[in-house]
Amino acid sequence: MKDFWKRTFRQALPLFIGLTLTVITFFIIFRFSGLKQEINLILAILKPFVYGGVMAYLLKTPYNWIESRILKLFKKRTGLARGLSVGVVMILTLVVIMFLISMVVPALVESIGSIINEIPAATATLEKTVAKVAEENKVLGNYINQGIEAVNKSGVDWLKKKILPELGGLLGGFANAFGSVFGVLYNLIIGAIICIYLLLGKTTFARQGKMLLYSFFSRETADKLLDEITFIDKTFVGFFGGKILDSVVVGIICYVFCLIMQLTLGMKNAVLIAVIIGVTNIIPFFGPFIGAVPSALIILMDSPVCCLIFIIFVIVLQTVDGNILGPMLLSGSVGLSGFWVLFAITLFGGLFGIPGIIAGVPIFAVIYDFFRRWVYRRLKRNGITEYLPEQAAEPGAVPDAEKAADPEESLKIIR
Repeated sequence: MKDFWKRTFRQALPLFIGLTLTVITFFIIFRFSGLKQEINLILAILKPFVYGGVMAYLLKTPYNWIESRILKLFKKRTGLARGLSVGVVMILTLVVIMFLISMVVPALVESIGSIINEIPAATATLEKTVAKVAEENKVLGNYINQGIEAVNKSGVDWLKKKILPELGGLLGGFANAFGSVFGVLYNLIIGAIICIYLLLGKTTFARQGKMLLYSFFSRETADKLLDEITFIDKTFVGFFGGKILDSVVVGIICYVFCLIMQLTLGMKNAVLIAVIIGVTNIIPFFGPFIGAVPSALIILMDSPVCCLIFIIFVIVLQTVDGNILGPMLLSGSVGLSGFWVLFAITLFGGLFGIPGIIAGVPIFAVIYDFFRRWVYRRLKRNGITEYLPEQAAEPGAVPDAEKAADPEESLKIIR
């Protein structure tokens, strides 16, 4: 009787697991909006920890470099070396942020102020141009006058029906905006404190993570999982580090060009244009176009000739960046074709907004590499090697990310 129940349990277990996974899949597909709301609620509560984790991950590489140098001076006093390393990296980060703010913000304020001051003159010039065209071409002038009258009429109705009723909630909007700014500052401050704790205790956290991993899985499986974690870390560090450096270089090149244009042709707002181009360049694929359009419009308000030259420059700059500078700095960190980059941005951007657009490419690169190696294993298992790369097709060969892990090597991500 005991054997009967054992056999029954073994036969029923796969069916139970299959039904459970089916229910979970059904819930995720048809209740995704509710699940997403719950996830957003949890993230909102833990937002300081999210900020701190992101800060610690971004500062991990410079922290490791500084710690390795300080440890040479304090060979046996590792605690003191870690504390000094955290202090140095946080101070350097604060100095860099303050330097950028002191250099960029005044120039941005001046540029935005000049743009606001130039709007009336640009509007007057546009009105003169329209009046001149209408005077020279009566038919076209009639259409223009009809359009202006329609805009004026609809504008009055829009003010009465939309703007005036909503002015009552303007004060509440300012209060909400102030609350949002205060909330962001609070999360950043608490996140910075959490970042310090994470950097100081990252070795302990990593050791605890390995203990947990080896307690749930066999040594072989745990080693493979550590390999995967190492690969994910290399992909993310390579992508974000290379992309930030690439954006800085692109911004500097754009600033130098705009400065030359300012000295020779009198173009204005060089700092503002360079900041827009550099910051939007962080966004893969669409970033250059997102930054080029408002920059060109800002320049167009001052000089159409400079705008045309700037558009040609941006096309050349993005061609050089996409074919030479970007691949050299990213060093093939994601290994995705342009089609899959566009697919990743569209998918993750639609699901998670701006964070999905920025982080979607390395996330999809990890998923893509996992399935690629899974397909390689299946093909080799079935004896089909004509579709495999030469290295993977060799007997006994395994993809690089599947090589046996050295436990110390796997810990590079936390050192």
